[in-house]
This record gives sequence, C-alpha cells and structure tokens, in this order.
Amino acid sequence: MELLNIFIKSIFIDNMVFAFFFGMCSYIAVSKSVKTALGLGAAVTFVMVMTVPLNYLLYQYVLKAGALSWAGLADVDLSFLSFIVFIASIAAFVQLVEMIVEKYSPSLYSQLGIFLPLIAVNCAIMGGSLFMQQKVDGGELSSFVETVVYGLGSGLGWWLAIVMMAAIREKTTYSHIPAALKGPGIAFIITGLMGIAFMIFSGIQFDTQKNKEVAEKVEVVEQAPAEAAPAAADTYNENL
Repeated sequence: MELLNIFIKSIFIDNMVFAFFFGMCSYIAVSKSVKTALGLGAAVTFVMVMTVPLNYLLYQYVLKAGALSWAGLADVDLSFLSFIVFIASIAAFVQLVEMIVEKYSPSLYSQLGIFLPLIAVNCAIMGGSLFMQQKVDGGELSSFVETVVYGLGSGLGWWLAIVMMAAIREKTTYSHIPAALKGPGIAFIITGLMGIAFMIFSGIQFDTQKNKEVAEKVEVVEQAPAEAAPAAADTYNENL
C-alpha cells in the first residue's frame, strides 16, 4: 500500500511539471506532436527510473554524513558533492539513451534533435534526485524499492504532462489563436490552467503509517509550548 501511495503521489500531487514547473524547456519545445512527446517522455522516464535509485545508493552509502562508516570513515561527510555526482550519473544514462534511440529509431532521433542530449540538464530529472534526497532525509523514502517507485512515478508524471500538452497543441493548430499568443504563449497559458486543474489532487490524504508517525510528532511539538505555558506562569507568580 505504501508503494502505491508513493506512486500515485509522485504522478498527480508532486507532478514535476504542474506542481513544480520543472523541465519546461523541452516540455514546451517538444510538445508540438504526440509522437515526439511520447518518445521524449519515454526517454525521460527511463532515465529517472535508473538514476533516482542509483543516486539513492550513492547518497546513502557514499555521500551522506556517516555513510562511509562501512569503510571505517564514519566522520566523513561528502554531501556537498551531491550535485556533481547526481549530474554525472544522469549524464551517463542520457548518453546511453541517446545511443539506443539513434540506433533503433533514427526518425525519432532526428525529431528530438538537440533536446535528447539536453535531457542530461533537464531539471525535472535532477529535481527527482534532489527531491529523493530530501525525502530520504525526511523519512518519506526509506528503501531502494521505494526510490524505484518514486522515480517511475515522477517520470510517468512528466510523460503524462508532455503528452497531454502535445495532444492539446495539435488541436489548437486548427483554432483561431491571436498572433501574439501563438506558439509558446498559448502553451504557457494552457500549462498554467492544467496546473490549476491538477491542484485538485493535492487534497488527497493517504492514511499511511508514516503519515501517522509524522502527525504524532507534529502534535507533540505543538503541545509542548501549551504545556510549558502554565509552568512559566506559576514561576512568574512565585517571583512576584
């Protein structure tokens, strides 16, 4: 059940495009046709599925403070290298995807053009790894399998967003749009409206064990000042 919650939340609630507006460069540029959007979305999803779990292992066993305790270096903290290491792993898998697409789908490779190698600097993919790091530190993700599910859901969320945009933009080709709004202008407006529509999913509450533990901790923190107030008042009265 926990894995399903992570999967659904990463697609609809924490959607990389509609919630955080990550990966907008290729999202706007490549969403002119559904076929091209499907290809780029599949490539981004593959890279995220592979890099988020890989970066989790690197962070958990190499970069995190105390992660090198298995090597007798418990005091070493390499977390400041997270950006460089994450980008390197992402670039390696993007190169792999580029070679595969070029070999087995030359037409898609030519349609994607420069935007395929630019996946390496797609902030949606980098954001997936950085959010993973944040969620690991916050206790929301605690296992390798959960990071795989989170990477898959985040990639599918971006894929869903770009395919939906491509389908709408194909329809707008036959619409009467003011000249000033043609192209990226109307695309940004549509993206904003879709982002507002996706906000409805933010009201979904998952009754999970982790959420209960977080709620209990918040309740304890909120009760602490209230319990301390009467004691402080008594001390003040005694001093008077």
